[in-house]
Amino acid sequence: MSKIKSIYYCQNCGAQSATWVGRCKQCGEWNTYVEERVTVSPAASGGGKSVSAESKPLPLSEIRAGGDENRIHTSIQEINRVLGGGIVPGSLMLLGGEPGIGKSTLLLQLALSLPQHQKVLYVSGEESELQLKMRADRLPETNDNCYIVNENNTEVIFRHMEKLLPDLVIIDSIQTLQTPALESSAGTISQIRETTAELQRFAKATATPVFLVGHITKDGSLAGPKILEHMVDVVLQFEGERNYGYRIVRAVKNRFGSISEIGIFEMTATGLREVQNPSEMLISNHSDDANGIAIAATMEGLRPFLIETQALVSPSVYSTPQRSANGFDIRRLGMLLAVLEKRCGMRLMAKDIFLNIAGGLRPDDPATDLAVVTAILSSHFDIPIDSKTCFAAEIGLSGEVRPVSRVDQRIGEAEKLGYQRIFISAYNGKETAAHRIKVQRISKIDELLPALFQN
Repeated sequence: MSKIKSIYYCQNCGAQSATWVGRCKQCGEWNTYVEERVTVSPAASGGGKSVSAESKPLPLSEIRAGGDENRIHTSIQEINRVLGGGIVPGSLMLLGGEPGIGKSTLLLQLALSLPQHQKVLYVSGEESELQLKMRADRLPETNDNCYIVNENNTEVIFRHMEKLLPDLVIIDSIQTLQTPALESSAGTISQIRETTAELQRFAKATATPVFLVGHITKDGSLAGPKILEHMVDVVLQFEGERNYGYRIVRAVKNRFGSISEIGIFEMTATGLREVQNPSEMLISNHSDDANGIAIAATMEGLRPFLIETQALVSPSVYSTPQRSANGFDIRRLGMLLAVLEKRCGMRLMAKDIFLNIAGGLRPDDPATDLAVVTAILSSHFDIPIDSKTCFAAEIGLSGEVRPVSRVDQRIGEAEKLGYQRIFISAYNGKETAAHRIKVQRISKIDELLPALFQN
């Protein structure tokens, strides 16, 4: 006979306790325990048990490693790039993002972009089959082997999987699933953890890749216990500004590839379009006499591209000057301003300073430092920067211009887009290839002004 009991779960790590506690003993977070009423039925069986097989220890030398040829390659090259070359069989992948950002559209395009001989099962717990059909009609891709089902009971879902034998399963979303083994409501910590475990067992036992869509909380983290991110093989973050049509897929965790790769898309009326040249997307058109604008040569993973940094320096009308940064770390901006005051003698304490990264991107590459400093100086002196000049260097606290990695790729990208001069650190090694673009090296931040405004 089933028994009802209350269990307290930590929302951060998923630890459980018989009573409420203020601080979690596992992760140390405060006030994260919530109460859930759980009914455990001994007769209920979790999905995926029918596909489980008895394990057998094998010597390491007898285990055959799968290469890139075993991956499922989609026609969406940006997804292949982020996943490290394609979808690995048996992998469990989690895609998170804000509501309305385009998670369902992206995965539906992914399902339709697979080769025609591969079956895809799209399980939707939020939208009906008719809603998904209307969305699919707007997309350019087609696939007759894409099957849609509206279901949230894992026992029924696993029966569909056993009959269909799909090559890829998409669950939209994990927060809507419910297992018969627990009688708590869908979306609770216990349900998320148990349904994910069932799907994990299914994926590993049948070598079927599974995509999960995950909701996020108001602070931007994935909803549910933190253990959810530990259970899956890949965690992808789908992000973008609502005022821009561009979307970025970023790998936060990837057991089969690099976590520094990103995929860039543009949201259109016919779905998501791949952006092959992000540099043209991130650089806006402006007149040559506009000041406060500098171009940075950055890297995201192995991909170089140019972004536009915009700065506005104006006298402050308040006793406390304002410091604002959009797309850039405000603490790093404060550090760069302190370096300008101390090492270059700039009087910026009574100035309002606003910084913006055009295109809605949020780069974390330290090579953007030199471009940010240049944009601030350009706005402060009301002198425009040559539109065919870009920058790639980090700024140290002592005012030195520090070298950055992959400088050859940065120079090559700038040259390909028609730039005539690039500023880098004097401590960077010699370029391995000859370039037509002029490479100007500086070692101290105070060398920047004469090199910029006197040449």
